[in-house]
Amino acid sequence: MNIQKALIAMIQQADRHGAGQLLEAWGDEHGYERLLIEVLEPTLLTIGEEWLSSEAFTLAQAYVAAKVAEDALLKIAERKKDGAISSPNRGAVVIGNVEEDFHSLGRRMLGIFLASDGWVVHDLGNDVPADTFVDKAVEVGARVIGVSAMMLTTAHNIKQLRAELDRRGLSGHIQLAVGGAVFLVRPGLDLEVGGDGTARTALEAMALFRRLSEASARKEATP
Repeated sequence: MNIQKALIAMIQQADRHGAGQLLEAWGDEHGYERLLIEVLEPTLLTIGEEWLSSEAFTLAQAYVAAKVAEDALLKIAERKKDGAISSPNRGAVVIGNVEEDFHSLGRRMLGIFLASDGWVVHDLGNDVPADTFVDKAVEVGARVIGVSAMMLTTAHNIKQLRAELDRRGLSGHIQLAVGGAVFLVRPGLDLEVGGDGTARTALEAMALFRRLSEASARKEATP
């Protein structure tokens, strides 16, 4: 049976333990980087799209999906810490949920993907004020800040982060990547709140962060 279909079936049955065992067995056989890219991310994307557009998944099932993903991400993080997953060093990046936003799953998943791509990830957690983002980015020399928002109301708080970057003369030098569920259903919102770019998936976000980092380097090289 297709691994994604099998995982979705277990989530629909609220079998969190079985889903965890399925993912661990697949990861042990095929590798945990492939597990992220080929199994976990596309499955979560399918569930998220169907939950937003239809009644194929209940809120309870969506909750189980989030917990299954969280369990898997913690295992991947442990392997990353133990050196089982290696990658080049791309520099520092700062991520967090915008002020008043507490939906951490997407941000945590992004952090795992970025770490697997070679970034040193500084995760500030939930409900992060604009000045805290900028202070940390300056401290660690990050060229990119990644900020997450789940709802439209909290997404608008990203404007405060853009204003803070402008106030300090750091716009362009520190690029602003924005993301979260609301950006999937409202095209153009990234520009509306002052973002320099967004990505549909965590996998696409790796390319986005590389591109924004290169844009920052070009900005600094410009006389």
